[in-house]
Amino acid sequence: MPDNKQYKVFKIEQGTVIDHIPSPRGLAVFRLLSKNNNSLISIGLNFDSKTVGKKDLIKFEGKIISKKETDKIALIAPEATINIIKDFKVIEKRHIDIPSDIHGIIRCLNPNCITNIEKIDTIFKVVEKKPVKVMCHYCERTAEVKPDMIDKE
Repeated sequence: MPDNKQYKVFKIEQGTVIDHIPSPRGLAVFRLLSKNNNSLISIGLNFDSKTVGKKDLIKFEGKIISKKETDKIALIAPEATINIIKDFKVIEKRHIDIPSDIHGIIRCLNPNCITNIEKIDTIFKVVEKKPVKVMCHYCERTAEVKPDMIDKE
């Protein structure tokens, strides 16, 4: 029986594939990771998925994402998986874990928080994982994490 499976995105030789991003969060993940990135990036949106219904995926040719970038993804797409590719094969498959404490990745929404007045790194404690909600260590304000709160550096 012939293989009728069509590939809608190409394989990469080396790099990172972020898969199972629930639609429509793919572009938010892309915005978080695309700053200062010179690699070839492929984005697939709205694919059918047995696990998340509709999914997005992003491929970074020649780039292995860092732990800090993985933590950023966890805040807006904790269901995502990360595949590290070498010689066109998956050599490592990472599942994303939401960290219990978040340092310097997101900003506090409280304009009176000391982190918004002085140059102090933020510290948040994760108080809920679905949706991701955090509490500021300094002012104790609680908020659901939104993509515009996350540092794009």
